[in-house]
Amino acid sequence: MLDAVCRVEGQAEKTYSVFTFQRLSEQEIEALRQQLYCPVCDGKAYFRKASRDGKAACFGSRYHQTDCSEFNPSASRKQEEQDALEVNQQLLESDALKIDFSMPLTRKAQPAEQAKGEQANSKQAQVEQADGVESPKGSYLAKADELKGETKGESEHQPKSAPETKIVTQGLQKLLHSLLRGSDLASSDLWVYTDDKYRWRAKNLFVNFADAEPTERHAPRMYWGTISHADKALLWLNPADCQDVGIPIEEVKAELCQKFDIQEREDLEGAGIILFGKCFWNKNKTRKIIQLWNKDLSRLHLVKAED
Repeated sequence: MLDAVCRVEGQAEKTYSVFTFQRLSEQEIEALRQQLYCPVCDGKAYFRKASRDGKAACFGSRYHQTDCSEFNPSASRKQEEQDALEVNQQLLESDALKIDFSMPLTRKAQPAEQAKGEQANSKQAQVEQADGVESPKGSYLAKADELKGETKGESEHQPKSAPETKIVTQGLQKLLHSLLRGSDLASSDLWVYTDDKYRWRAKNLFVNFADAEPTERHAPRMYWGTISHADKALLWLNPADCQDVGIPIEEVKAELCQKFDIQEREDLEGAGIILFGKCFWNKNKTRKIIQLWNKDLSRLHLVKAED
């Protein structure tokens, strides 16, 4: 996008061209970059500075409406659309979904390599048969052992020909793609397993950064959204979806940069991200912190913005 609308509370709305915005002082850019919107569909937008490898400064958004004239789907955006359709289909056809945090990432590859990768992913995403998926009597969180106990207790009253429960497996990459492209996942009642013991309703598990709130006893969630920018030292990520949330990455910085090929802070501007973590207040209760669970980078996925 060449233009973006900037809205600051208490001030008149202003439209910036990318050429004007990039000439602002560093302090002004940092103050305004989380308050940008698409001038056509009003989707939340981000600003990406010119990079050292020659990429021009630009505005962008991961939240364009499909009929927005500023929405120009690239190959990766089309892949996101395809993944959203796949996840939506799984929501309709399955009784539950299990997140496979070890599922390999899909990267750009030669046709032969890509075909092998797709075949492997297809096998991993096959429907599994599982016992013990019953609706809990109380909260949305239940242990597998408890669920098996419920199943045994109720089996006497069920016909022997009762259909098996269908659980599909999915990795973070496709889940993030589907959330960014507006699938029904974030509002679904589908059971989602984060491991062999715990399950959640999808609508309670997947939380956009704008809706993040500290949870009781730091119960984890799958937080997702778009990165506006990182601080100069690459120790914090700041979401574009809101201004009162920060994601500390200091303890996983080196591994994260290597895994997702982050060479400079500009590489993170406009990136989509999903992570399993906990949300809590800072000491002054002025900022919400979302911390990666157990510093385990396998529970985080990041998709860099396209040119």
